[in-house]
Amino acid sequence: MNPTTKKILILGAGMVVKPIVNYLLEKNYLVTVASRTKSKAEAMTAKHKNGTAIGWTVDQQDKLDQLILDHDITVSLLPWVHHIMVAQKCITHKKNMITTSYVKPGMQALHQQAKDAGIIILNELGLDPGIDHMSAMRVIDQVHQKEGKIEEFYSLCGALPAPEAADNPFKYKFSWSPKGVVMAGNNDGKYLRHGKVVEVQTEDLFKNPLSVNFPEVGKLEIYPNRDSLPYIDLYGIPETQTMMRGTFRHPGWCESIDAMKTLKLLTTDSYDFTGKSYADMISMLIGETNATNIKEKTADFLRLPADAHAMKALQWLGLFDNKPMNRQKDTPFEITSDLMIEKMELGCEERDMVAMQHVFLASYPDGKKEVIKSTMLDYGTPDTDTAVARTVALPAAVGVEMVLSGDISEKGVHIPVLPGIYNPILNKLEDLDIKMVEEFGLPESEIIR
Repeated sequence: MNPTTKKILILGAGMVVKPIVNYLLEKNYLVTVASRTKSKAEAMTAKHKNGTAIGWTVDQQDKLDQLILDHDITVSLLPWVHHIMVAQKCITHKKNMITTSYVKPGMQALHQQAKDAGIIILNELGLDPGIDHMSAMRVIDQVHQKEGKIEEFYSLCGALPAPEAADNPFKYKFSWSPKGVVMAGNNDGKYLRHGKVVEVQTEDLFKNPLSVNFPEVGKLEIYPNRDSLPYIDLYGIPETQTMMRGTFRHPGWCESIDAMKTLKLLTTDSYDFTGKSYADMISMLIGETNATNIKEKTADFLRLPADAHAMKALQWLGLFDNKPMNRQKDTPFEITSDLMIEKMELGCEERDMVAMQHVFLASYPDGKKEVIKSTMLDYGTPDTDTAVARTVALPAAVGVEMVLSGDISEKGVHIPVLPGIYNPILNKLEDLDIKMVEEFGLPESEIIR
């Protein structure tokens, strides 16, 4: 395969796009980045003779048809709502496609059409989803090959500030979609643990987090990541008694967000905040008539001591201040998340990190049991890329290369849970220093309690 004759179309120029563009340009592929903000695309391609930047918006359908037709493969890094539209065009023009997003039912419904067109639409090829699937399946398949069973499985991941940058009461800074991080706090949780289905209502999502001692980092807390039950079938482990997907956070986040949810600060209900201060908003939300002594009233409402960690977080954020919000009709979610973004963005000189860990309890026909851990810790470098950008974009970049070279030959709509997809990609990622370290034969005491 001659890279200089292969043309790759990348749709979008957001926070995680730069590493895939750099990787493919350095391999001498011809790369076109199409974005509604052409200047962002130009910043990624300008220094390379094989890079092209194009201004394009999702309503320019004819232009998209021509772009897909002119390229060998399309990578959609647009918001997920646009992927199906792109996929339909890729099917029409018989061009392969890759995304890093979850497969929605509308995308799955295109499986046969993609197969008939002789193309692969490979989704969930990022970090989470992506590296999590591939590294989990590598261990699961090894256990099954030894006629073993998976009895418990915890799949845990978090995009976090590095410990030295976790210097605010939330112990968090934004290195990717800020509104998405905060909005995820409104999810429900559902998982299987020790044979029982546990349903967690949104108001309880951050109560009673589990925790692990993560290598090189220390204590990390875990809260449930949406509905874990479909992954029992997805990973082919009907025998398991525990299937829990969880999100890592430094201690401080869960109790602080729990308090914010109790205060209705993450709701999308509309209120008239004309002329109101942040303290006025809090008093409105807890049913007080005025904002005097608002900190004490809030502590009483939350049934927390005034010096509780969550109270310090709320105060640090400025929610007890008499500062005017300059809002009219708006939602607490928008106001609170804007305040968080303003105060909690990852600084240019600060490192982020990605922590991922799978913890399995496996049993075998001879009665032997073992705990298996598969662990990754990846740090960003302030002068180049964040860890979250690297670990989302580079699996997709490697996937592009594998599809173009014929190393991945499956057709239809897929996620990377097949050995023919995950093995070559994981091996290639190790060359890029993105590696899951696997430990077998650990004692049962190593399982999460």
